[in-house]
Amino acid sequence: MSTAVIQLLVLAGIAVFLILRLRSVLGTRDGFEKPPVQGPAPKAAKAGRPEFEVIEGGPDRDITDHVPDGSPSAKALAGMKLAEPGFNVGEFLHGARGAYEMILMAFENGDLSSVRSFLDPEVAEAFEEVIEQRRAQGLKVESHFVGVREVALVVAEYARDTQQGEITIRFTGELTSAVYNAQGDLVEGSATEIRRQRDVWTFARRMGAEDPNWQLAATGE
Repeated sequence: MSTAVIQLLVLAGIAVFLILRLRSVLGTRDGFEKPPVQGPAPKAAKAGRPEFEVIEGGPDRDITDHVPDGSPSAKALAGMKLAEPGFNVGEFLHGARGAYEMILMAFENGDLSSVRSFLDPEVAEAFEEVIEQRRAQGLKVESHFVGVREVALVVAEYARDTQQGEITIRFTGELTSAVYNAQGDLVEGSATEIRRQRDVWTFARRMGAEDPNWQLAATGE
């Protein structure tokens, strides 16, 4: 057998091997198959950078984490943010927690001098009346603040014409409170027993004003 014939046989064997190998990897197509659907051609990237689709809008989590999306309170908070872009609901609630402790303890201890700027004049007057009644009866209150168990935004209201914002918050605090008479006898409460107290307070402020402080405008339970 000549060398040329041997070479042809070798090449033929290689070709058969490659065909069988391709069939085992790619499979076979039987019958008519629809051609693949061609989608729209992708946009060419500018300056070699991929293009990303930007989705604008969506709920403001700083609002919807505290009130239902689309509710009157959510719309009121959104209005406050439009009037004062730096306003943040989460930061406000954090500050309100601290204000609750300061104001409550100032009232319990009978001295509002350190928190008067955080009180609406009518609220300050009502607090002072209670404090004066205690003094007239010879009563002394000793309180110790333990902590806040709950801070929940109840409702928010906003008047666009005056830019006045009001936010009502429910607080649940824990403290000890003991009331003593002029002779030093315990007449109410306990110096060691922790009691839980729930308050519903409304804070108010004109949005966009230079003074960043909110004032306690109303109290309830």
